[in-house]
Amino acid sequence: MLQTLDKEARLTEEAHRLYGLLKSVSKDKNAKWTYEDCLAAAPYTLSINRFKKEQNAVILAHSYTTPDLVYGVADFRGDSYELALKARETKADVIVFAGVWFMAETAKILNPEKKVLIPAGRAGCTLADAITGEEVKKLRAQHPGVPALCYINSLAEVKAQCDACVTSGNVFDIAQKMPGNELIFVPDLLMAQNLEAELVRRGTPKKIIAAGGSCYVHGHYRPEDVQKLRAEHAGIKVVAHPECPIEVCRLCDYMGSTKGMSAYVAASADKCFGMLTEFGLVNRLEAEHPDKTFIWPCGICEYMKRNTLANTLEALIDPRPEQVVEMEPALAAAAKKSIDKMFELAQ
Repeated sequence: MLQTLDKEARLTEEAHRLYGLLKSVSKDKNAKWTYEDCLAAAPYTLSINRFKKEQNAVILAHSYTTPDLVYGVADFRGDSYELALKARETKADVIVFAGVWFMAETAKILNPEKKVLIPAGRAGCTLADAITGEEVKKLRAQHPGVPALCYINSLAEVKAQCDACVTSGNVFDIAQKMPGNELIFVPDLLMAQNLEAELVRRGTPKKIIAAGGSCYVHGHYRPEDVQKLRAEHAGIKVVAHPECPIEVCRLCDYMGSTKGMSAYVAASADKCFGMLTEFGLVNRLEAEHPDKTFIWPCGICEYMKRNTLANTLEALIDPRPEQVVEMEPALAAAAKKSIDKMFELAQ
């Protein structure tokens, strides 16, 4: 009886903790997290945090995953670059990466001796899946001597074929530092357009040779979305990710990475923001800036949302084969060179 009461007390305490964090976060445009939602999540968060401690594990959660993961169990939350840094620095024996496959793969490249788990299994990415390492190799053969950058949203086999990796937060600075007036950039065709335009604006123009695809979330935004936001919300500040089309970014008040957008909102005295990005970031900003209003037209990454409390607990207790990230040593070593070059050039 005492054990039952103790368990109920711990669940209630955990539910109150979660509710305090999540009550201001939208689950969709109309509904909020309720205390009952938090009570249902509490058994999972309590168990995950216990097993995490027992296994000396660290949980890295991308901002596009759900708030119960971001606030309930994550040790670190952020964008690809922030989490790559945390993966490189961690002293944990186990890394649980709540994100998509290329992110967990990057963590394994940086920590070949550690156990790396991804709750969502082989969750893909329309960018990472848009080009293969062999295709990059052929592209480089067609343009001998031209430096090649790959967006971090790419598979290890692509990173292994490139000179340096970049993120949305450092792509412009690193591109400026590359030699020559031509540059191969994969796998984001839309970011390549924004990159070329930004280098012209900075007075360091380069011809960008691009290949790949686009993010199915950010690539769907249109100029009409910006125009509608401004028409319906006087004084709104509109922010966009550089994965958005260039004609969209040119109409916005700010273009930048997930971290950059967060910093822009935090530093601004404005109170209303139009968010042309994935809904998970909107969740975070609502929780962290309750005094500000965020208008979100659309955009959910179903790959990121495949990470749940249930499969995070499963990965810690008894991971399925697809939740365990394995890497061929030679490939990991080749891919690591481009990641290390990013860290070097980003300083």
